[in-house]
Amino acid sequence: MTDPNPLPRDTPESESPRIVEQQLSLDDTIERCIGNCGRIQFFQATLISFAYFFDAQQCFISVFTDAEPTWHCNSLSNSPCKNICRIPRDSWNWDLPAHTSIISEWSLECSGSVITGLLASTFYLGCLVGGFVLSTLADSSLGRKNMLVLSCLLMSVSGVLTALSTNVWMYTAFRFISGFGRSTITTCALVLSTELVGKKWRGNVGIIGFICFPIGFLSLPGIAYLTKGSSWRLLYMWTCVPAVVYSVLSYFLVCESPRWLYIKGRKEDFAKTLRSISAPANRSSLTNSFFDKCIKWEDEWLETDLYSTIKILLQKSWTLRRLASVMVVGFGVGMSYYGMPLGLGNLAFDLYWSVVFNAFIEIPSTLLIFFLIGKLNRKFSILGLAILSGIFSLTCVLVRWKGMQIGLELISFFSAVTALDLVMIYTLELFPTCVRNSAVSMLRQAVLFGGLFGPVIAAAGRQNRFLSYGVFGITIAVCGLFVTLLPETRGRTFYDTIDEEERKNRALIDGVDTA
Repeated sequence: MTDPNPLPRDTPESESPRIVEQQLSLDDTIERCIGNCGRIQFFQATLISFAYFFDAQQCFISVFTDAEPTWHCNSLSNSPCKNICRIPRDSWNWDLPAHTSIISEWSLECSGSVITGLLASTFYLGCLVGGFVLSTLADSSLGRKNMLVLSCLLMSVSGVLTALSTNVWMYTAFRFISGFGRSTITTCALVLSTELVGKKWRGNVGIIGFICFPIGFLSLPGIAYLTKGSSWRLLYMWTCVPAVVYSVLSYFLVCESPRWLYIKGRKEDFAKTLRSISAPANRSSLTNSFFDKCIKWEDEWLETDLYSTIKILLQKSWTLRRLASVMVVGFGVGMSYYGMPLGLGNLAFDLYWSVVFNAFIEIPSTLLIFFLIGKLNRKFSILGLAILSGIFSLTCVLVRWKGMQIGLELISFFSAVTALDLVMIYTLELFPTCVRNSAVSMLRQAVLFGGLFGPVIAAAGRQNRFLSYGVFGITIAVCGLFVTLLPETRGRTFYDTIDEEERKNRALIDGVDTA
């Protein structure tokens, strides 16, 4: 009896690529050489995707380091014990040592929701700036692998320096640098991992990173609880030092994308990479004569400047329409995705358990996408999830029972997470190889731009929940409507150039018209 869900395995010798005389497209070459996801490719994809783990930790670490600690009035105090900012400082004390949060250590408890929200927003502002500055380097000069390593290293080293901050200004500056560095991590990891396998496995491989991200998120409350009562600096050290080690190991163990090497004209590196990640039984067939005779090399693809990919995306009406639509959707999803966990302190529920539930809910969301990615209609799945998230986020504002509050919030967050995972895969399929990384980077920019507003809105919601979960719900539902302007891509082949994409689209339209 055949196993309907076989584990990734090496391609048997009988399936080795035949050396043929006609020239092949890049996609045909990839399918012939590494169409089946073997152990080496699976290891590469998993190692690359583990960058999501450290990325998640830095995205949500401020839930604990920037939290406003609980406090109590002194037994001898005669002042009403209601508002911490309206009673003398010597009449109350923090429940835990002051160094457990930056709020208590640097006396920011009365600075206002806008100021405390902006501290967390600085990280996302760095992500936004870094995305615009670094987004095209993975497509142009550095490549996917080097950009991934550089981003992880910059994020983790600046995180270590954050732990050494002596005042709020140093803290803010290092958080900005950390966000600047991490801006391209998920984009490079997603694109690189999916470009190392054939079409059959790219959706499943892309989901590996989406599994690693919630695991990283889920590790935060555990680390925070174990270090409860200790300095917030310890939380940064526990999360950033391992990320530095990961960055160094990745530089030596991760392969560059063969698709990127191909469009850059690096023939020897392209052949070497395909040999290294193919099944051992296939390598003897991947000779230099195979690559010389069978692959068509296009000279006009080889020269690109730093922002040429952005220019390509903007000069075509169809690429601009697709890019603008996915960015609007990404903005709405991003505001809810990054804002909801930061607003958990506004709900009448334990903060540690709330974060655990929100982190854990990402795992079934990711598994759902993993098993159904081949069957899901991209457009209407994203639309339905966005509307569902909006409805439950708004409902969360109306109820008072804390058990129902967290239940509705979890359903809303689950829908937002699933929509984000799906729109990332969708964007990969909407754009050709020559601009794919830049397109996904621009989507990430929109997601982060939405996330930039999340901390401020969550802080404002401490006084009125509608200013947090109400705004999140309306925004994601309205922005989700823009997905209807995009074409469906389920089961579609990856194209490599703008011209090839346009030819295939014209052929599809002509075929429909003829029918």
